[in-house]
This record gives sequence, structure tokens and C-alpha cells, in this order.
Amino acid sequence: MTAAGFSEPAKKHLGQHFLHDQRMIGRIVDAVNPRPGEALVEIGPGQGAITFPLLRRHGELTVIEFDRDLIAPLTAAAEGVGTLRILHRDVLSVDFTALAGGLASDGGNRIRLVGNLPYNLSSPILFHALDHAAAITDMTFMLQKEVVDRMAAGPGSKVYGRLGVMLQAFCNVVPLFTVPPGAFRPPPKVDSAVVRLVPLPPDRVRVEDRALFARVVREAFGQRRKTLRNALSATCDAEAIEAAGLSPQARAEQVPVDGFIGLANLLAHRDASTGRD
Repeated sequence: MTAAGFSEPAKKHLGQHFLHDQRMIGRIVDAVNPRPGEALVEIGPGQGAITFPLLRRHGELTVIEFDRDLIAPLTAAAEGVGTLRILHRDVLSVDFTALAGGLASDGGNRIRLVGNLPYNLSSPILFHALDHAAAITDMTFMLQKEVVDRMAAGPGSKVYGRLGVMLQAFCNVVPLFTVPPGAFRPPPKVDSAVVRLVPLPPDRVRVEDRALFARVVREAFGQRRKTLRNALSATCDAEAIEAAGLSPQARAEQVPVDGFIGLANLLAHRDASTGRD
């Protein structure tokens, strides 16, 4: 066992693929570029491929690991390298806002998230982080490349959908570089990619009712072949869609992020004026 990592078999049911390519590890650490005083939190450290290079550079790191069998090896490997805090939790149960309040030493009460996200949980983790965006400075994640493509896609793209709209309404999404299957053990069957998400400042977030916005986007993309008039029939009528500057005959993949925000905000004002819930 060394500070560079350790050997534990990957567990398929947890979606584990352990990164071992040193060049790619170096690129990820350079992309994070931790600075003194920042509170770094890694999701799913696994065998420590990214953990220990970050720990050597930064001196302290908090990690969230669900696999009990990895806790002791991580603790032992961190000895003499830096201060490693391990939260043995399901990341979806972690309150990032509370965590930031307890970790941040610069008075900003914000954290920086890093992680090689498990393929089978990447979207739920992204949406969970989004709920705590105000407490997060940025997020540097490695995910399946197909997911990163969807996160960054614009209207008209075949992969533009709910994930991209929801993220882009609250964050700047910047794909950084691709990671080939051979960089992992065992190698996945798909390419991966590293992406940076930077939450927008509160005064630049135009969504007025997050729950309503999420519902509009979910319903609009629920059946992609339907027009907005039909897909959103349970939430609004054609007149409301037109009032938001959109065509009722358009399909969701043709509508820009600002279009969804404008429609949701219009509906929020309408509901407030009529007393609807």
C-alpha cells in the first residue's frame, strides 16, 4: 500500500471503475488546482487515485465514500501524506450546505467538489449537488462522456434534454477533456470525460420557482416527440406558452434554456396572482 493508492477489487454493483493512468490523474489534479484555504470534498475516492495527489498538493481533504471496505485502506494510506477526513455515507444523503459550513475556513462557507462519479448514479448526484449550489464554488467531475455531452448540449442537438437544461439554468458547464477506457481498471465500455461546473452567482440565477421550473422541464422532455402544447397540457395552455414567447408547436429540444426559464417564471407569476398552488 502506498500513498499513490492501493489495490481492492472493483464492485460492479457499485459502478466502480478505478482510475490508474498517471497522466490523466495529473491532468485532473491540475484542472482542480487547489489553493490554500479552500475546502475540497471528493465524492467516491475509491482506491485514492485522485485523493492522494490532491492531498499531497493541498494538505487536507474530505472524502465521501459509501464502500465500507475502502475506509481502512484509505485511512492507512493517508498517514504521513496529509489530513484526510472520511465520511462513510451515501453521497445522496450528505447535506453539502451543512458540510460547507463546517469545513470552510475562509468565511465563505463554500466547498469545491471533485469526483469520479459512478456511472449508475451520476445524474442523481448532479441534481443533488444542484440543490446545494449556493454552498459550492465549483465542481470538477469525471463522468461518462455521453453524460457530459448531454450536460453541455444546446438546443437543436440530439442530446439536448432535461439534464442540460436543469444544469445550465444554474451553472456554467465547461467540458475539459476526454478520458479513454484504458485509463481505468477494469476498463468501462465507454469513454469518460472531465467537466467543470461553476454555479452562477445568485443574482444571475433567473429561475424564480425552482420546483415549478423543474416540473416544466421534466414534462416538456417527458415525451420528446410531443409539441409543447401537448407535453405541457397538465401545467399550462397554449396561450401561456405563446405569452412566454414560445411556439406551442415547438418541441422541447428546440427551446433554449432561457425559454424554459421564461415560461416557468410566467407561470409562477400567474399562479401567484390567482392564488393557485
